[in-house]
Amino acid sequence: MVVQQLDDDKAENILNIPLAGKSPMADAMIVASGRSARHVSALADHVSQKLKEAGASKVRVEGLPNADWVLIDAGDLIVHIFRPEVREFYNLERIWAGDTPTTARAAT
Repeated sequence: MVVQQLDDDKAENILNIPLAGKSPMADAMIVASGRSARHVSALADHVSQKLKEAGASKVRVEGLPNADWVLIDAGDLIVHIFRPEVREFYNLERIWAGDTPTTARAAT
């Protein structure tokens, strides 16, 4: 559902990283990029609304004021939405994906 919302909103380089067995903090992490701070902010707003509509009771959002990197914590799911240069700098995919196969979708 989150990946679909990001895809619908034209997020770029959407990556779904399973965390089961790697970390007790969540079951999955989704990483995506927006084209600008405004796009990142809009993506985060739409994803958090979609999660709340789906029944996620404790959705926390951090990073909206600058919208360089927005973190959405929905308990078992963590969503990171970056501006491309910020995503490249932090490179979370390298840290968390490792050798585990991931599901990637690039919005066109």
